Amino acid sequence: MSLAARIPAGWRRLRAWHWPGVLSRTIAAVLGGYALAALVATAFAAWLPASRAEAVLTGMMLSFLIYAGAVIWVFAARSAGRAWAGLLPPVLVLAALLWLTGGLA
Repeated sequence: MSLAARIPAGWRRLRAWHWPGVLSRTIAAVLGGYALAALVATAFAAWLPASRAEAVLTGMMLSFLIYAGAVIWVFAARSAGRAWAGLLPPVLVLAALLWLTGGLA
């Protein structure tokens, strides 16, 4: 008897029901976390009043913390929708500010 046949039907339905949320959270963690970390690094490089090399290094070091925090946030949120809702506003605000100030050029 295969392993799938030994799992009760109720458990199989429950497992199948949760995978879209896990997939959405994984995409949010990977892509959204990367976008947020990259934008924070770019913002520090563009706006930090220090030498260019120090600003870039500071932004890059901070981006590792931001990315880890974003991944933790995405999987700690109550739902996948809340995870996206907590991740997208800072990404959009930073992208808009960088675009308006010319930091992305």
